[in-house]
Amino acid sequence: MTARIVSIGTAVPPTRIAQEVARDIFAAQEGADRLARRQIHAVFDASAIAQRHTVLSEFVTGPAPAPVPAAFVDGKGRLLSPTTGARNERFIAAAPELTAAAARNALADGGVDPSAVTHVVTVSCTGLFAPGPDYRLVRDLGLSPTVERCHLGFIGCAAALPALRVASALAATRPDAVVLVVCTELCTLHLRPSNDPQQIVASSVFADGAAAAIVTADPSVGNPGGLDLDRFGTALTEEGETDMVWTIGDNGFEMILSAEVPRIIGREIQGAVGRFLGDDARPEVWAVHPGGRSVLDRVETGLDLAPEALAASRAVLRDFGNMSSATILFILASLLRDDDVPDGARIAGLAFGPGLTVESALMTRRRPAFATADDADLALAASA
Repeated sequence: MTARIVSIGTAVPPTRIAQEVARDIFAAQEGADRLARRQIHAVFDASAIAQRHTVLSEFVTGPAPAPVPAAFVDGKGRLLSPTTGARNERFIAAAPELTAAAARNALADGGVDPSAVTHVVTVSCTGLFAPGPDYRLVRDLGLSPTVERCHLGFIGCAAALPALRVASALAATRPDAVVLVVCTELCTLHLRPSNDPQQIVASSVFADGAAAAIVTADPSVGNPGGLDLDRFGTALTEEGETDMVWTIGDNGFEMILSAEVPRIIGREIQGAVGRFLGDDARPEVWAVHPGGRSVLDRVETGLDLAPEALAASRAVLRDFGNMSSATILFILASLLRDDDVPDGARIAGLAFGPGLTVESALMTRRRPAFATADDADLALAASA
């Protein structure tokens, strides 16, 4: 039987920063020369992002008192450059709570009891620890200690689709499998003041968030409907190996995000999608990872999509920024809530990661059938 996403839950840290505030914070840093300040204003203002969330509340409240690990802002509001170890301590302190919150929301929204979960798949590229997020989920949600766990680490922005592929494969091996997939990314832990144009771009788009999906092939589990996971695909582009790179440095994880990335995606996307779809008809709905506004623009042009085709992706970018792997699950969550996405609509998911890698998924929207004719009549009356 086909595995389906029963529900998706999301969670973000409470600290929200308007994009113009973030812009001014970075532009005011000591060491930012005139050219860098001009670039910061231009890049932040062109990002199509209104606000982002961060676990670093000190961006709003000032330096956190001890014993909160690592200082990211001094008393004058200047950005600091903590070591990688100090940044990772903040990940260990903040990630489990956000991970559990997204998972609880997914379970509650899907009508799935935690005791039904048989597998946990966690994803992150912004922090490392063991026992890790998968272990903590079992403890924090009170899952069975026999739940089978795996963690996909350091895959980058594209990782949610491979995680769903793993969940779909697990569901195919066990008819009773209920897989909890959670992506948690605290990207802002690795931001830093810099005159480097690539670091300025990273500082303008990345944000924090978590998203969880319940995946099963058992039709009796949870609420009916959801997204059927029809099939997946992976493609490496002809170029881009050095244009999107994610490495570990002494002062945090370091992102190389060159200006070539949107152009490479624009050149490669039609071929990658064409090979993935094959003889299948073109999907009606698109869920595209918003690596940035220019990435969405290039995908729209490269696939000859109508302007409204990427509305869900642009809305998530506007309201949350780029939360790496969690972002595309935010988009799918919005499509699950969208009454304009009809039963049977096919959804193409696209996400881009280091390499440059294109991950694809083809899904079908399934709306629950009304239990009785009376229920249908009530629904029609309510919508009239």
